Amino acid sequence: MELPSEAEIKTAIEEQVKPVPEEVLKLKEAAETNVAAIMALDIESLEKRRDILKSIDTFGLNTMRTSSDKNALLQVSVGNLAKTGEDGGQVARGLAELHIQLKDLDPSAIDFTKTGILGKLFNPLRAYFLKYQKADGIIADIVISLDKGKSTLKNDNTTLEIEQQLLRDLTKKLQKEIQLGVMMDESIESQIEAAKLRSEEPEKIRFITEEVLFPMRQRVMDMQQMLVVNQQGIMAIEVVIRNNKELIRGVDRAKNVTVSALKISVTVAGALYNQKIVLKKIEMLNQTTNELIANTSKMLSSQGAAIHKQALEASISVDTLKQAFTDVLSALDSISAYKQEALPKMRDTIDQFRELADKGEKQIVRLERGHRLGL
Repeated sequence: MELPSEAEIKTAIEEQVKPVPEEVLKLKEAAETNVAAIMALDIESLEKRRDILKSIDTFGLNTMRTSSDKNALLQVSVGNLAKTGEDGGQVARGLAELHIQLKDLDPSAIDFTKTGILGKLFNPLRAYFLKYQKADGIIADIVISLDKGKSTLKNDNTTLEIEQQLLRDLTKKLQKEIQLGVMMDESIESQIEAAKLRSEEPEKIRFITEEVLFPMRQRVMDMQQMLVVNQQGIMAIEVVIRNNKELIRGVDRAKNVTVSALKISVTVAGALYNQKIVLKKIEMLNQTTNELIANTSKMLSSQGAAIHKQALEASISVDTLKQAFTDVLSALDSISAYKQEALPKMRDTIDQFRELADKGEKQIVRLERGHRLGL
């Protein structure tokens, strides 16, 4: 937000303290009444001359003294309060320290993929988060300091606004008295010219010119200078108030935006680092898979050829089969011849077993008969 220029602030102040039309009419009436009293002066009366001189000497004097005292106090208080926005101010120091911490923790400046000996010995992400944890406490203290500074700035602005209003009221009063003095000056000057034309008493004209008009004009000049001083005081207070408001907004932005952005940035940096690790693992897995597929293809190619070759080499030759069949048939012929030769011998053996069986049967029958006879 751009602050108004000094000329804009001055114009605004002049508009605020300038008498309104109703006040101007009252001032004009007062000026005419005062001048009429002055012009009706009895030059021979010492007491009346003293009264006139006293009124001129005290004209606007109280307002000028009060303004002077107020400006002297404001010069000290505004000077002290203005330091809040300088390099030595609590808020300014806090914002500077916060800037240093944030710049030091900027994740974009950290190489999370550091390789080499240091990259192997120290995990860059772990080192960064350790650094962030240490800085996080410092940032929290800075935020507390900024909150305190913000409260101080608000209290300062409350004090400054009260002082500014008092000074503005004094300036408004001074402005009206200056305008009254100017009106009296113009009226006295015109009345003197008229008195000269009427050939009034020269001593009276001289007294009014030198003892009334001259000090009146001096007082108006002094009051105009004090008016400028008051305006400068109001402007100085306004600048400090607006600067304080900007600092307060800066504190809010630092708390609500900058610190939150840092936390989000740190979180995203960690997530991106983890994503990078996962991507590397996926790349390694894909590379291993591709190698497995390539190696398997080579194995299939070489082993398939070996199998076909082996299949061809392991086939039984025709000559071997022929010889095997010949050997089998020869064995079958031998078995057949053996059976032919064994049949007559088996017949003789059966007949012999039959004769032995018949003899045995007769013997058993004789034994059974003897058993029945009790022999």
